[in-house]
Amino acid sequence: MQVRPADAGEIDHLALVWHDAWHGSHAHLAPPELVRLRTVPSFRDRLAVKLPDVCVVGPAGAPLGFCALKGDELNQLFVSAEAHGTGVAAALIADAEARLAARGVELAWLACAVGNARAARFYEKSGWRNAGTFMMLSETSNGPFPVEQWRFEKRLTRA
Repeated sequence: MQVRPADAGEIDHLALVWHDAWHGSHAHLAPPELVRLRTVPSFRDRLAVKLPDVCVVGPAGAPLGFCALKGDELNQLFVSAEAHGTGVAAALIADAEARLAARGVELAWLACAVGNARAARFYEKSGWRNAGTFMMLSETSNGPFPVEQWRFEKRLTRA
């Protein structure tokens, strides 16, 4: 499965993928105030800023999923519902780990919504370890929004 850099022309499509996947897997776990802020335009705006660090899987113009990095963090990983179980997420996480390791990151981390058991199982199956909970300031159009998250970590290279 080929992972490639996202193209600027795919932002609108990726925003819909992110919106639909986030609402399908996170909305029931998030405070209502945060859910109201998670609109398609909000996802589009966040993707536009992240684009240089976003890779995708799927056809040009209509990717099935994406992964964004931010420093030593696997910042976002979302796939469309039709891509569940197809290997898209596994290809994206493997690529993200390789990109982080190439940056010299030894201990990568990611945030996972507390209670998102499906994602937690996927991360654990991919070799990530749940290191506990922390309060994360999630990006929103109204500024940072505090949300309790699970922190997953993975050692990528030996010290």
